[in-house]
Amino acid sequence: MPDRSDRRQFLRVLGGAGVVGLAGCTGGDGGSDGGSGDGGSDGGSGDGESDGGSGDGGSGDGGGAERTIQYGVLLPLTGDLGSVGTPMRDAAVLPTTLLEGEDLGGISVENQVEDTQTDPSSGISAANALINAGIPGVCGPASSGVNIQVANQVFIPNQIVGCSPSSTAPTVTNLEDDDFIFRTAPSDALQGQVMAQVANENLGVSSAATLYVNNDYGQLLSQAFTDAFESADGTVQTQTSFEKAQSSYTSKLQSALSDSPDLLVIIGYPESGTQMFLDYYADFEGEEQIMVTDGLKDSKMQQQIGNPMENVIGTAPLPSGPASEAFASAFEEEYGEAPGIFTAHSFDASAVLVLANARAGENSGPAVRDAMREVANPGGTEVSVENMAEGVRMAAAGEEIQYVGASSSVDFDDNGDMSAVSYEVWEFAPDTESGFETVNTVEFSGSN
Repeated sequence: MPDRSDRRQFLRVLGGAGVVGLAGCTGGDGGSDGGSGDGGSDGGSGDGESDGGSGDGGSGDGGGAERTIQYGVLLPLTGDLGSVGTPMRDAAVLPTTLLEGEDLGGISVENQVEDTQTDPSSGISAANALINAGIPGVCGPASSGVNIQVANQVFIPNQIVGCSPSSTAPTVTNLEDDDFIFRTAPSDALQGQVMAQVANENLGVSSAATLYVNNDYGQLLSQAFTDAFESADGTVQTQTSFEKAQSSYTSKLQSALSDSPDLLVIIGYPESGTQMFLDYYADFEGEEQIMVTDGLKDSKMQQQIGNPMENVIGTAPLPSGPASEAFASAFEEEYGEAPGIFTAHSFDASAVLVLANARAGENSGPAVRDAMREVANPGGTEVSVENMAEGVRMAAAGEEIQYVGASSSVDFDDNGDMSAVSYEVWEFAPDTESGFETVNTVEFSGSN
């Protein structure tokens, strides 16, 4: 989202919350959907027969002609984000699972899963595999570094809808995308404000340093935090970049901590973050206050580090949509564990793609694009995780529906960004089921 949020409203909401005591697909073979349980979601959707009857699903005739809705899932199952990408994949294929065996008026739903490996070049190859299979819309990619490359080199030129559940870089907003690029995750233009406000007003720090992964996500979020923190009279002493998957980060930590900042902000992903914190707790006193972001909200990381990480807090988009509880229940019933970071956003991205495809009546990128806001934005019968089958039938019959999501209300603005989102301030809590505890929430709504 663009950073046009109402700062007075932001300050009022955060200040009124009163933060005290502070403490965001298995299988790396690219074509497997692991334990999704949907039977036909691992690549069988690309056989060319799924768009039969295209064009009649949204004609208002009840969607009686048989056809198959296709969508892709392009997320990191391996690499730096593999540990969080796997449950995101599970959430993204869940709409297929929930709709299997339901009366969809002659419609069936299939998905094809590909692995970006948290790498732009691998993401481009995986995206091309989806294009070659005739996929018109894709949930993903996850990281902004991969998403922007895939969008510019694959989705936009081929007129394919991309709906990322976790690409948060502000540059996504301004892509010259002919309206093919959407996201259910909020922009880091907002998260930077949340981070700065918590650092300044609630942690009481006046100086900071940032360590950020060297891609669009890390660079732009570091700058968004710096701009917001310094506008509130704080000082950011250094902004230090680092590369993914290094064997040691001790020298980078030394550079960031050289001027003894009150706060160290770390922006990265779990694999690199695990090594960085192992180095930090081994080579430094561990007395600094540390703030991390959504990319490091991974309970497995804390287990691997073997430290309670009591000096660490984080910020992340908070799933707070009308259907958040229903989604959490469905996810846990299907997979036997609580949903994690960006899983609600992944489900919402896939669900909207399915409904838009039903409304479009064909596996066509431009037709799905034109239907995204029609099925998601206000107006019509509300559809959520609890009545997805009814929503598919209604969308195919040309009836007005409004998808209400798990991550947010899922209302797209003119840029394909979310119109209303929430953030959380969290801390590690190893004794809880999720491994985290939310200690405050911040809401943005209707400002863009």
